[in-house]
Amino acid sequence: MARPIRIEFAGAVYHVTARGNERRAIFYGDEDRQVFLTTVGEMVGRFGVRVLAYCLMPNHYHLVLGTPRANLSAAVGWLQLTYTARFNARHRRSGHLFQGRFKAVVVAADEYGRWLVEYVHLNPVRPRQKTAPLAAEKAEELAGFAWSSHRDYAGLRRKPVEWLSMDWLAYWGAERKAAQAAYRAEIGRWFVGAKASPWAELRGGLVLGGEELWAKVRGLVEGKQGLDETRWTVTQAAGALRARVRGLVEAEPDTRVRIWARVKLGGERPVEVAQEFGYRNQSGVGQVVKRVERYAKKDVELQAKLQRLKDNVCNVES
Repeated sequence: MARPIRIEFAGAVYHVTARGNERRAIFYGDEDRQVFLTTVGEMVGRFGVRVLAYCLMPNHYHLVLGTPRANLSAAVGWLQLTYTARFNARHRRSGHLFQGRFKAVVVAADEYGRWLVEYVHLNPVRPRQKTAPLAAEKAEELAGFAWSSHRDYAGLRRKPVEWLSMDWLAYWGAERKAAQAAYRAEIGRWFVGAKASPWAELRGGLVLGGEELWAKVRGLVEGKQGLDETRWTVTQAAGALRARVRGLVEAEPDTRVRIWARVKLGGERPVEVAQEFGYRNQSGVGQVVKRVERYAKKDVELQAKLQRLKDNVCNVES
């Protein structure tokens, strides 16, 4: 399995998550949760990161982090190693606590920051079906949940922990109490109807943001020489090529030509194309591709159509 790619630059904001090994608990009780938060506070002091929101779940955590020093890996790596050592010592265990490397998505704060804070805070009461409305009776449960920054944003906690940055509360209003009231009202709306999730707009598994941020991150990834970055770059290029070919043949009335183009020019797997076009297995798609190429040797119009498709793909790629 490819390791998660790390993109680091000064001023970046991330949604960071990590699960317990084999999805097991990373907190056995409230004392563990407090130890984790204490360790987060130490991370803030050591690395100068900004914690904008957080939520602790039984087998994973969520952090919204800002990195003025472009040091995400160093900061979160230290957090997980330190907490693991403390957890293992407390519970007389050894070995890994977290499942592989943490996951980090670069986020455009002004576009998605407000939604992200709400998303992170709603984790304790969110149903398995992520797009389903939240149960109304869960609102009271959320208000009493102590292990996230929800109560801080909502004005329900007397005093936030000193390391929590409340800068993003300004997304709900310029004045503190009015912003807290607006935040509470917005959270309440999640309990009366389903909301669309911006995660559908995630780019390349790395970026939740607009074209400018996406171009910046893509350039940083492509500038690296590691195996994981190379694999990611190839995968992104392949996905773009598939999308272009699909667009070229979208209005093509001949199903055989659409199949040929998507397999031969777009590089799609025959087994996946077979499922979409109703073939029993990939051999049927393979036969279609061979027949199209065989017919094109005798059919001048078909041959010209295939050549135009090839030329269009080459022109777009260049």
